[in-house]
Amino acid sequence: MAIPTYTLNDGSTLPAIGFGTYPLRGDDGITAVVSALEVGYRLLDTAVNYENERAVGEAIRRSGLPRDQIQVASKIPGRHHAYDDAVASVRGSLERLGLDHLDLQLIHWPNPSVGRYAEAWRALVDLQKEGLVRSIGVSNFTEAHLTRIIDETGVTPAVNQIELHPYFPQAPMRAVNERLGIRTESWSPLGKRQAPFTEPPVAAAAEKYAVTPGQVILRWQVQLGSIPIPKSATPTRQRENLDVFGFSLTDDEVAAITGLGRPDGRLFGGDPDHHEEQ
Repeated sequence: MAIPTYTLNDGSTLPAIGFGTYPLRGDDGITAVVSALEVGYRLLDTAVNYENERAVGEAIRRSGLPRDQIQVASKIPGRHHAYDDAVASVRGSLERLGLDHLDLQLIHWPNPSVGRYAEAWRALVDLQKEGLVRSIGVSNFTEAHLTRIIDETGVTPAVNQIELHPYFPQAPMRAVNERLGIRTESWSPLGKRQAPFTEPPVAAAAEKYAVTPGQVILRWQVQLGSIPIPKSATPTRQRENLDVFGFSLTDDEVAAITGLGRPDGRLFGGDPDHHEEQ
């Protein structure tokens, strides 16, 4: 199926929906990622801390697809924020994936109490110049974190991947990203165990359009302009999650789903101003 694309602020493109690979590992993980590629996903999201980069790389090789038809994203962990460590981290990801470049490289969390995320960003800027990374971005960055790295380097991230689902719609942060020309990506786009499948705005739209509640939520993500990266190991669910471009929600339906947001909507309390990732 045809997937629309977004042009990023660096001129490269990303599909409007991607495939999350956490916590897919080992042989089962390889099988799941191969299935996702066969279904039609062309953006794979992994990370050093997912401990599955080798599995993702093997799945890419087994898929038989040309490398230039697949976009791969990984993430630098908190323990690798020092400049030299960040460079080594990206090179390690490439080695484990068996690739000569990454299409998107993110800083996983800012870890502000350590305060070295700007070093990691400078490393990414340089790695992009070397051609080892096509696009560079961040994950879980607030406006203050973004402002710091942009002010220090003059380079704006192409992507900011944040927690975003109906119980935590992140309207202020989405507005910051849009103002800065940064594309928002959504992790846990369905809300994991708290997925609001039975909430009236979601259930009503699913019935109206003869789709699943999950498809309604992912369509809501697309209409917000965010790139959701759902994970599923089940081929039928993978196909459903990708098949969200044949219907549209009304503005009122989008607003009603956004209205499900809660002040305590985070899945695990991962406030980027306080959460620390190793």
